Formats: sequence, structure tokens, C-alpha cells
Amino acid sequence: MACHHVPVRTSDSSPSSPSSPRHGKGVGLGLALLSAVAFGGSGVAAKPLIEAGLDPLHVVWLRVAGAALVMLPLAVRHRALLRRRPGLLIGFGLLAVAGVQACYFAALSRIPVGVALLIEYLAPALVLGWVRFVQRRPVTRAAAVGVVLAVGGLACVVEVWSGLGFDALGLLLALGAACCQVGYFVLSDQGSDAGDEAPDPLGVIAYGLLVGAAVLTVVARPWNMDWSVLTGTARMDGRPVAAFALLAWIVLVATVVAYVTGVLAVRRLSPQVAGVVACLEAVIATVLAWILLGEHLSAPQLAGGVIVLVGAFIAQSSTPSKGSGQPVASGGPERKLSRPGRAA
Repeated sequence: MACHHVPVRTSDSSPSSPSSPRHGKGVGLGLALLSAVAFGGSGVAAKPLIEAGLDPLHVVWLRVAGAALVMLPLAVRHRALLRRRPGLLIGFGLLAVAGVQACYFAALSRIPVGVALLIEYLAPALVLGWVRFVQRRPVTRAAAVGVVLAVGGLACVVEVWSGLGFDALGLLLALGAACCQVGYFVLSDQGSDAGDEAPDPLGVIAYGLLVGAAVLTVVARPWNMDWSVLTGTARMDGRPVAAFALLAWIVLVATVVAYVTGVLAVRRLSPQVAGVVACLEAVIATVLAWILLGEHLSAPQLAGGVIVLVGAFIAQSSTPSKGSGQPVASGGPERKLSRPGRAA
């Protein structure tokens, strides 16, 4: 699922930086691509479970709770974050984990995977709207062009000329996922000071998953779940697949591996390069849904999807760091907000 974001400041002096910059970039690109593939496959694996009878919220709870259990050792290692950044951890858990995942998976039960993820890529454009109309800070022409492209591309994806070709509630849920991402972007920016040491992103992820699991346990009430679904099979475009295997993919690959490789990649790449690779997540998700679920998009929708990704990349690379008095321009290594590309 789509976008998961962690505030990360990169540094060439980081202990995790490889000795060879060229080698480091190559490894970073490989990790970023692996992360995009892992994240892109979450919706494709989740939708058959939902169609087999699991409630979308129950699938989200299984994903988040399972990943939180796997990441628990990291949470113990970074327990100082509970004292230093409680607001950041709660915000990440509520918005970037519970909110995004719940809205995205609920949207999957009503609209195609690719459409849901592309709508989620409106988040960078919505951040620019927050900057311009709420914070009343100027934005550059390039940023405005990115917003226009993203909105125009989305109009093609949802086929506005045919009176919206998809379920309206599903579209609203996908938009809700994008709004949850915006909320986390804003929280991250407001909660950071220029002199603060950036928290370890893996620790933020671990505690975010724990917070998200706690919140979703209350909301989803997993004790009412039909656990027998997990012992049977689900169908991917008519082909039977073990339900437990799909769940294992969602937890271990589409969440744990995707988050960890994404963080490691960001530490080795510039924001612009990381943003480009992250945009591949939507492409990968759409292709996988086409092949595995038989969700075919029309030529105008595919063209619109490309436009959405181009606009999203322009918009996200134009997001400012907090306190900048200049118009929103291209991002840099000092930018505190992380790149989009993690929603599912």
C-alpha cells in the first residue's frame, strides 16, 4: 500500500554510508526498486483476502499487527524515542500506518488497485495546497504545474467524462488515504526543529506499527474476524491461492521488507532519485493487478496514471523544509519531509 513516510535526514558521514559513492548509489537504486516492488504487491495480495470474506479492517489489522511483532526488537532497541519524540510516533502510527492502510484497503474492496494507489499519489499536490492556502507561503511555478498535472491526470484515471466510472465511496476512501499522508507530512514538519537530531527511521517505523496495531485493535475488533478464511484459499483472477501465503506476503514482504529496504535506499540516494523510484510503486501495482487480478485499465486511464505520477513527482520534489522563507522550490538533502511512495 501505498505511501509510508518517515522523516529522514541523509548524511554522507552516516555510518551506514558505503565507502564508494558509486557503489552506494547502485545499492540504493536496487534497494529502492525492491521496496517499490514489495509495496506495490500489497494491494494485489490483500484484495483476494477481502473478496474471500475478510473485512478490509481485519486485513489491515493482520498486516500491521504482524509487522509490529516482527519489528518489536527494533522498538526495544530504540525505546529512547518514546521519551524524545512521543508526538511523532503517535502521529506516524495514527496517520501513516492506521489511517492510510485502513482507507487504502477499504478502497480496494470497491475500486481497482491501480486507481486507488494513483489517487493516493495526490498527497504531494495536497501538501502544496496546504503550504499555499493554509500556511500562506508562496509556491513556485513548477510546483503549481505539478499540482495541475496530478489533478488533470487523476481526472483521466477516474474517467470524469463518463460521470466517474468507479464507485464514489471507493474514490473517497482512496482520497482519505492521501489526506492521511498529508496529515503526517504536516505533523512531521511542525514537530521538528532545525537543531534537533533526526530520529532513526527504523525506530519510528517500529513504534508507528505498534501504535497503529493498538489503534486498529480497538477499531477493527479482530476477535470478531472469520479466522477460518485464513485456513482456506482465496482466488486471484480465478486461480486458487492459499490465504495464509497471501497474508505472509503482506506482512513479511509488503510491510517489513518494503519499509526496511525503503529506509536503507533513502540513506543512499538523493531525494529526487528516491522520488522517481518511489513512483514506480504505482506502476508496479497497476501491472501486477493487471496480470494477477485481471484489472485492466483503459488507454486514457494509463495515460492519466503517467500524468499523475509526473505531477506527483514534481510536487513532492518542490515541498519545502519548515521555516523556509523562499518560494517552494526543488527539494534537497536537508528537506525534512520524506518522499512519497509508500501507501500500501
